[in-house]
Amino acid sequence: MNREADGNPSTAGDKHIETAMIAHLDNLTKPRGSLGKLETYCIRMAKIQNQVPPKIEKKGIYVFAGDHGITEEGVSLYPSEVTYQMVLNILSGGAGINALARGTGWEVITVDAGVLGDFPPEDVLVPHNRFIRAKIGKGSRNFYKTPALSAKETAEALEQGKGLAADAQKQGYDLVAIGDLGIGNTSTAAAMLIAAGFSAEEMIDRGTGIDRERLEHKKQIIQEAVARRKPAKTAEAIMEQLGSFDLAMMSGFILGLEGKGIACVLDGFPVTAAAYLAFMINPHVRDFLFAGHQSKVAGHRPILEKLGLSPIVSLDMHLGEGTGAAIGGHIIELAVLTARTMASFSDAQVSGSDIVEEKY
Repeated sequence: MNREADGNPSTAGDKHIETAMIAHLDNLTKPRGSLGKLETYCIRMAKIQNQVPPKIEKKGIYVFAGDHGITEEGVSLYPSEVTYQMVLNILSGGAGINALARGTGWEVITVDAGVLGDFPPEDVLVPHNRFIRAKIGKGSRNFYKTPALSAKETAEALEQGKGLAADAQKQGYDLVAIGDLGIGNTSTAAAMLIAAGFSAEEMIDRGTGIDRERLEHKKQIIQEAVARRKPAKTAEAIMEQLGSFDLAMMSGFILGLEGKGIACVLDGFPVTAAAYLAFMINPHVRDFLFAGHQSKVAGHRPILEKLGLSPIVSLDMHLGEGTGAAIGGHIIELAVLTARTMASFSDAQVSGSDIVEEKY
């Protein structure tokens, strides 16, 4: 089995880490390569952290919340106020991501990147999880009628995201994940990706579960909007014309993680769209990204393929909030835990094999 299959090609700088990690895995009390993709994840984590074996002692999911002006065009099943209400649900510990995080040991960090409503102070909220107020504006503008963000707002959102990457390092996270929360965000994500070169047929899906009639309306609105805005094919121009505060901040977060030795697990379609825009700015971000899952949203797979990322799980999920990333990231943690705690042949006084692993 080729244990490098799901990772990126090694550079000269990290080849010795990969070799050392493979040797470590091969000395554990198991046939060589028998843990399959778990070994691949360990090798990638070792290269990201530049240490053998890697470690995951603390991990956090940053859920970026924001509203999207495009909802004015009736592209979603739910009204914009649901974003605000769902943020409160996460802060009270009642959302899907809270349940999964409790079961898998993640800390949840909710980020107000651009929600329409104003949240009360902490002594009134009493948040169940950490809450970061990073609001730049109250929702993006309706890109069907006007550019979604100004150039200044786009730059500020990217910088805010980089600042949150520094926060992740300060918190001591070995692994982070990104979740999304925002009515209309699949429309924003689809528009950005179409402008980046993906086909509309691949990218526009039902999102929150709209019927066929509304789906056709959504397709028309998004395609007309992209044609009206005609952004230059740079990530920043696409964000400005068709993006949002939350997705731009996610892109900045990913960009800011470079060189920090922190792996990042992506959730579904909107998060992966933000990752693709970050990749357009800096292709090296792919080196520390994992695809937590493959969403049921049709456009998710083509973006993952373009990024060269294989999903860890595929469970037909499309909730968002970081739920798929929480599950996929937990599997990475189990892989690392196995590599750190499993006995070696010498420790267990078990005879090792002298058979070279067959490649297949």
